[in-house]
Order: sequence, then C-alpha cells, then structure tokens
Amino acid sequence: MKKRTNLLLLLFTLSAMVMMAQEKKSFTLDDLIPGGSNYYNCSPKNLYGVQWWGDVCIKPDMEEVKAINPKNGKENTLFTLKEINDAIEHGELPYKPIQPLKPLHHLMDASYPWADQNVMVCQLSSNDGQNQYIAYYDFAQKKIIRLFRLQCNNGQSPANIDFCPASGYVAYTAGNDLFVAHEGDYSTMVNPVLMGSNGKENTEKSIVYGQAVHRNEFGIMKGTFWSPKGNYLAFYRMDQSMVTDYPQVDISTRIATLVPDKYPMAGMTSHKVTVGIYNIRNGQIVYLKAGDPTDRYFTNISWSPDETKIYMIELNRDQNHAQLVRYDTTTGDKEEVVYEETHPKYVEPMHPLTFLPWDSSKFIYQSQRDGYNHLYLFDTRRKMYPETRSAAAGGTYRQFVKVQQLTQGNWLVQDIVGFNAKKKEILIRSTEISPLQSNIYAVNVNNGKRRTIGNSEGIHQVQLSETGSYLIDRYTTPQVPRNIDLVATATNKTRNLFSADNPWEDYQVPEVEVGTIQAADGKTDLYYRMIKPVNFDPNKKYPAVVYVYGGPHAQMINASYHYGARGWDVYMAQEGYVMFTVDNRGSENRGIEFENCTFRQLGVEEMKDQIKGVEFLKSLPYVDSNRIGVHGWSFGGFMTTNLMLTYPDVFKVGVAGGPVIDWKYYEVMYGERYMDTPQTNPEGYKGSNLNEKAGNLKGRLQIIYGGNDPTCVPQHTLSFIRACIDRGTHPDLFVYPGQGHNMVGKDRVHLHEHITRYFKDNLK
Repeated sequence: MKKRTNLLLLLFTLSAMVMMAQEKKSFTLDDLIPGGSNYYNCSPKNLYGVQWWGDVCIKPDMEEVKAINPKNGKENTLFTLKEINDAIEHGELPYKPIQPLKPLHHLMDASYPWADQNVMVCQLSSNDGQNQYIAYYDFAQKKIIRLFRLQCNNGQSPANIDFCPASGYVAYTAGNDLFVAHEGDYSTMVNPVLMGSNGKENTEKSIVYGQAVHRNEFGIMKGTFWSPKGNYLAFYRMDQSMVTDYPQVDISTRIATLVPDKYPMAGMTSHKVTVGIYNIRNGQIVYLKAGDPTDRYFTNISWSPDETKIYMIELNRDQNHAQLVRYDTTTGDKEEVVYEETHPKYVEPMHPLTFLPWDSSKFIYQSQRDGYNHLYLFDTRRKMYPETRSAAAGGTYRQFVKVQQLTQGNWLVQDIVGFNAKKKEILIRSTEISPLQSNIYAVNVNNGKRRTIGNSEGIHQVQLSETGSYLIDRYTTPQVPRNIDLVATATNKTRNLFSADNPWEDYQVPEVEVGTIQAADGKTDLYYRMIKPVNFDPNKKYPAVVYVYGGPHAQMINASYHYGARGWDVYMAQEGYVMFTVDNRGSENRGIEFENCTFRQLGVEEMKDQIKGVEFLKSLPYVDSNRIGVHGWSFGGFMTTNLMLTYPDVFKVGVAGGPVIDWKYYEVMYGERYMDTPQTNPEGYKGSNLNEKAGNLKGRLQIIYGGNDPTCVPQHTLSFIRACIDRGTHPDLFVYPGQGHNMVGKDRVHLHEHITRYFKDNLK
C-alpha cells in the first residue's frame, strides 16, 4: 500500500511538472529580436538617466528628478517635469527664441555639470523642429537662466554635440562643418576661419570637420576635444578629396540616384587628417605641425592640465610604429616624442593618456607591450636617456621619461573609470578575475596594490562620482538580468538602487552551458557556450547550428545574463536546435598573442578553432553530425562562408550576413592592420579571398546583405555570386534594399524570420 501511495505521489508530481511546463509560454521572434513588438517587455528593465551631481546621485523618471544621498540613501525631489515646462512655456527667458520652445517629454537626457550650482543642462527644440537649443535650468529659481541656439547656416541639423562644463561653450557639427555656440542667439562657424575661403572648400563634402576620423578605429569615437578649462577646442579636419568614391545607390527616387561614399580600400589612397586648435578667447586657429599627414594616423588626443600642451599618438600606415608626441598649444609646434613603441605585427593604441588629478606632472599611459593591456605611470619631470628595449610581447619600445608599470599579469585593463584623489587611487575595469568578466578595481598609484570594488561577478559598467568616493555600478551576471548599486569606494558598502525582475519568468527557457575546449594549437583554452533545446532529451538526435563571429574586438561568450546568449539562439533552441558558439583565437579580452596569431591570414587559425568546436559537438551523443549548420554576420559572415567552402563536408547549411568576401575590398585601417596591404601580402589576400573557393560549395548557403552597406560594401557579395555562377555552384541571395550593414527596426525581425526559415527548410 505504501509503495502504491508513493507511486501515485510520483505520478502526481510528474503530472504537475508537465502542466507547469505547458503553462509556460513559448518565445516568438517579436519577443527576442530588437525591433520586435514585444522586445521591450522581454528585456530587463532599467533606470535611465541615473548620474552624479558632484557626489549626489541623480535619479530621474518621467515626471520628476530625485536626489539621493549615497551615505544614507535618503531621497528628495529636486524639481518636476511640470516645473521646467512651466519655465519653458511661461517663464522669462534670457532672450526670445525665433520660434516658441517645445516642452520636454521626459528628464532622462539632462546633465548636472556643476556640484556647487543648482543647474540642470538639457537640449530643447523649437515647435517647428527647425532650431535646437542648449538650456540651463536653475531648479532653485525655477527658471531658464541661459540659452544657446545651435545655429546652422547649411541647412543641416546639429550633431556630435560636445558640451564643455568648464567654459559653458558647445561644439557641434552640421553636415561636414564645425560650429561653436556662444550664449545667445548665434554660433561661430569654425572652419571658414580655418580655410579662409568662406566655406567654398567644403561644397563637395570632401572636407569633414569635428567628426571621428580613420573610420572610427583606434578607439576614436568623436572629433572634438575640449581643453580642461574650456579655453581651447581641438578638432579633427579630414580631407577625403583624394579618396575613391564607392557608388552607393538610392533606389527611393524615381530614377535611382548615385550617392557616393568615400571608401578607402586596402592598399588604395587614404584620407589625410590634421588636428586644429581653436582659441575660444580670440577666435584664432593653429594646426599641429605634425608634418605630412599622408599615410599616417593621428589618434588619442589629450590635453595637459594647464592647457599649454596637447598630446597625440601617431601611427604609420603599417600600424607597427606608434609615437606619443607633445605639441605646444599656442604655436602648434612639435616639442618632443615622449614614448614610442614598435611591433612586428601591429601596435594598436586605443586609449588617450590620462593625467593624475593630484599631480599634473604625471600621467597614465596604456600599452600591450608586455602582452596584455596595462597601466604605466609616466613622470614628465624625470627625463631619461632613451634606450631601445625589447618588449615582452615582441617588438621594441623607447621611453624618454621615467616610467613605472602599475598593473601586470595575464589579464588586461579594459579602461580607466576615474580617480579617487583623496586615496590616490585609479579605478579600472579589468579581466583579472576571469576573461569572461569585467570587474572594478582600485589601484593604488604609490604601491600598485589593487582591491576589488562592488560585486565580484559578472559584467560591470560604472559611473564614478566627482570625488571618486562613490560608484553607480550597473552590472549583470549569468543569473542576474540587471542590478544597479551605489557603492562607497573606500568601504565597499553597497546600497541597491534597482534590481530588474527576470523578464523570461513566464517563458520556457532553454539550458545554457558554458565550458572550455582546447584550441587547434594544442595549448590554449577556448570558451564555448551551448544552448540545449527546450525539454531536452539526451536520447534524441538534434541538429546543431554554430553561431560564429570570430574577429578582433569581439567576444561572444561572457558572464552577462545567460552568458550573453543571443535572442535568436534562444529561439532556435526552443525550436529544437543545439546552438553552439566558441570564441576562437583572434577574438578579444585574451591578450595580444591570442589576438594577433591571425595576422596576415585572416580566417585560417580562426577556422581551425571553430572546427575543434565542431569536433566537440560531434562527440556529443545527442548531436546529429550530419545536420550541422553555421551562421554569422560581418566578420562572422566571412567565417560562415569560409567554413562552408573550406569544410564543405562538415556543414550542411550556412547563412552568411553582410560578409567580407575579399579583403582587398575592405577599408584601409582595419584591413591593413590585420592583413597588411594586397601589394605586400598577395598570398595572404589570395588565401582569404573566398571568390577563389566558390567552386567548393556543396551545402545550402544563403548570403544576405543590406543594399547600401557602407561597411562590407555590396561588391563583396556580388563578386561572390558572380564567382559561384562562373564555377557552377548555387548559393541563395537575399537583399534588404536601403538598409546598411545591420538591419534595424521591423527589418531586423524579418531578417531573423528569414534566417530561421532557411535552417528549418534545409537543416532537416
């Protein structure tokens, strides 16, 4: 009787579990793909606009702004949306705008630059949308106290807005021109003064001012750089007149219109960049006397604290020789080389130097010269005889001032968060705990000792308060969708601001597994992520899809929520596929040797590692080795196509998005860093040219690209289709007219519907 009761209890429990599983919802692509109608509801919720006002935490919402005392967590309301809109619509303004100002809809985009002033800075627009303004709102007086109109005389809208808290001036671009806004109803157009030609030089859009250059490589994300006190503005000027036009086409016009894009391909003539300095006080401009800019890269611009010097890292076109150079601000004269570094493959400076806030004679420089990106303390007062020394990672370096290495180890510094001047500490994000994690450390400048700050798991993005006493710590772990804490940097005392609920609580979520396999070199561990089908049965045979990227500056597997699993991967696991990803050698966060082993032969070592992943998949009893597919985008599109052609008997189906097909069609900076030029590395370019392998195609391969892709230009895909026709093979082709390198909005959902259908139709 007891056994029967236990059996009935077991059956009841199993039945209940089945019913609970049946009650869980299944995902749709609209749930999981950006642009989907339910994507917002299936994403972890967030607090937007949280920031510092000195050492006070600002927490805005749709209707009001609250200030939080990080010591005790007490909140008080600073002002409301209604109050500022009353000031905009009915209050006394510094001057009467051309058109009435439009009220704000939320308070998420404001800033609070001055700890000693009750002032919020925000952007406003006129009711007709034709004029943009920067406004200072004094929330103690409840009035707009200053107003800047971002005036444009070329019919373009303001972009790249760069506000300088030290001076209160605003730099911005409109079209390819650069402006500086003063308080009031006018702005100064910078570049006519520079050119002395009233803008005529810029009529053909060949000259670009104040925008990112060198196609956003070397960590360049902007084109204007305010000096510490706001008296000077350094800016990029890029001359593209010598660069070949790539013939992009706009098909939305009655007769398709040619819209040329300046695109310097590997081995071809590149643009020329110079750096100007605009003096706010007298309107004068000087250019840095860096010499002929032909075939050179000017990167990582930074200022000395007293504004008398400007520093820049300069690279040759081969990108194997970097120099940190100091210039005089007032004359533009080159003063001296402070540091230089060479490498037989490439040097890749990604960070500007950073001066210590308590000692203007010392700055932090970041270098990979010992194999991993680390911090080096430069003392500008202590000159030394420059000896050429061998770098641990290969190559050489020369330093002209005393240098002390502050961090070291087989891990890397990802970036500098800021400083705590009182404790003489630098706060950094690093991979010291694990290559899969990004954690916060405080580094003592005097002795190099480190201590962790905040949670020691997951991926962290932080904002440091003005004094460095507190952090706003946003992090995620494999189990935590999103958490936002206030952390005291001295004591590590933590106060929670926000914890997101699990947005997938009501859904059937597949199991995500992370582990390591050995690379093809026989010594390196590679991280993989595997997502098993929902209701996984180890006795069944499942088809598998390898999702691949594989290129530099990307990491597919990390310790974020669900280990960084993509929405489409989760959806496909729900549909009965084993989804597999491995970060091969060549990807990021593992040091320079791990990355640069692919030099001059992109795709070779990466594919060897991906095949090791496939061998691991085939060793699993529940994976059907006759039904393995592969998918990737951009560099991953290159890898997908290459894998299908190089290992035609391994992969049954592939979908390659926005692929590089022939590296000589790719842009100069990225392409030449990893491949050299077609002239100096003809064998490497030939070996990675997928048109040469077009006749190898056996399985079903779909190529997808955006009709106006400015990154992997359409020539890649079209040349491959031509090569396949010539060799009698039959890939499939799908185009998103008018889209760029990545599909956006509803097209992104449609894209993943299309990819899914292709695998369902062919990976049977």
